[in-house]
Amino acid sequence: MIEPHKPSWRKPAGMFMILGLIALWAFIIGSFSRQIGGLPGWAQIPIYVVSGIVWIAPLKPLLLWMETGRWRI
Repeated sequence: MIEPHKPSWRKPAGMFMILGLIALWAFIIGSFSRQIGGLPGWAQIPIYVVSGIVWIAPLKPLLLWMETGRWRI
């Protein structure tokens, strides 16, 4: 007899980790808002573009863990 598929706890846990990562990153970037806000507009744009992309880097191993239970391929 085939056992029914049991949902993994990793997906909800990973979802909360992703939300926590976003909140932490927003807090870190927000804590520098006074320094960044003092820069000219042309200098702020690359800072916010890069900081808006960099937070995605830790998601690949986290998503892999959510799907497979392993941190590396």
